[in-house]
Amino acid sequence: MNASPEDVLALVREDLRDFAGYSSARSACLEGDLWLNANESAWANEADPAEACRRYPDPQPQPLREALAALYGVAPAQVLVGRGSDEAIDLLVRATCRPGVDAVLVTPPVFGMYAVCARLQGAPLVEVPLRDDPVEGLVPDLGAIADAAVEQRARLVFLCSPSNPGGAAVSLEDVAALARRLAGRALVVVDEAYGEFSEVPSAAGLVGMLPNLVVLRTLSKAHALAGARIGVAIATPGLIAVLRRCQAPYPVPGPVAALGVRALSAQARAATADHVTQVRQERERLRAALQALPGVRRVYPSQANFLLVRFADAEASFQALLGAGIVVRDQRAAPALDDALRITIGTPAQNARVLEALAVLDARTGGEGQARSGTGAR
Repeated sequence: MNASPEDVLALVREDLRDFAGYSSARSACLEGDLWLNANESAWANEADPAEACRRYPDPQPQPLREALAALYGVAPAQVLVGRGSDEAIDLLVRATCRPGVDAVLVTPPVFGMYAVCARLQGAPLVEVPLRDDPVEGLVPDLGAIADAAVEQRARLVFLCSPSNPGGAAVSLEDVAALARRLAGRALVVVDEAYGEFSEVPSAAGLVGMLPNLVVLRTLSKAHALAGARIGVAIATPGLIAVLRRCQAPYPVPGPVAALGVRALSAQARAATADHVTQVRQERERLRAALQALPGVRRVYPSQANFLLVRFADAEASFQALLGAGIVVRDQRAAPALDDALRITIGTPAQNARVLEALAVLDARTGGEGQARSGTGAR
């Protein structure tokens, strides 16, 4: 069964369905050549001779919104632009979950902001751990997710695809089946922060058919704009309008919006596509080389721009990399990952440094840690 747009709006908190939000000075579509309605300075800052920042920006900059819609193959009315994917996650939780009543479902080990936003909202957290499949890696148990969402009144179900830190992606068929199962009950939110690196197509094309589906995208990863904080929520226009009313007045600074438009030019997108191809090639090369090291227990298959690696001695490996000036993400505090590190795919030269540092460690220890710990996944 598919939800209708009206069913989806019924998932919004009742007290927010008629909420008008804050009407900023840039909300009204007014024309004029002398703007005296927002109490802005009449003079530019000395450090801003181009006057890029003297005026408040458009709350949803239309050129950027249109460029993002074209990038993801959706209509501009289906796009909300914000401060990275984090803002969209927070807005979704606040707009749909009544504190102490409506739950948020997550699949640990996974990106921590879903749980953080649930905690800040006072929303119950439902956890359905990923399955550690010997071939596919860390994958969601979609049947268990659907059952738990129904039984525990989850209003939001977050699927990270490709998952962070596991790296596995969820098929479009599985996404669609889950959304249909939860129609009228919950929003299924597919976080595709690493989608460009995946062989699985984006779920954005399903939003028009499945109104209770939300897709999150970002320019932080493949498009190399992490510092610009440009994130996107793709959803049915009615839900986008609700999220916009819950959003702070000016989420995207003017210079950031202009940078985003330039970053999505044909020339920039071609360069990004070339970098994505290089990352995919290096990901497989690095995976094979890591798996051949005596101190490595398992390298998980990945559809993202990183590899999750289990070590015989994760502390020694972490310190060896740090001693070589290489900072990786320590995952040992995450559920079921007490021997794991996450390594971002770098340039060929950077990846060679990772392998060299770990090879030096293995040579120094003689593979003793591997012999003690054995092989295979936990």
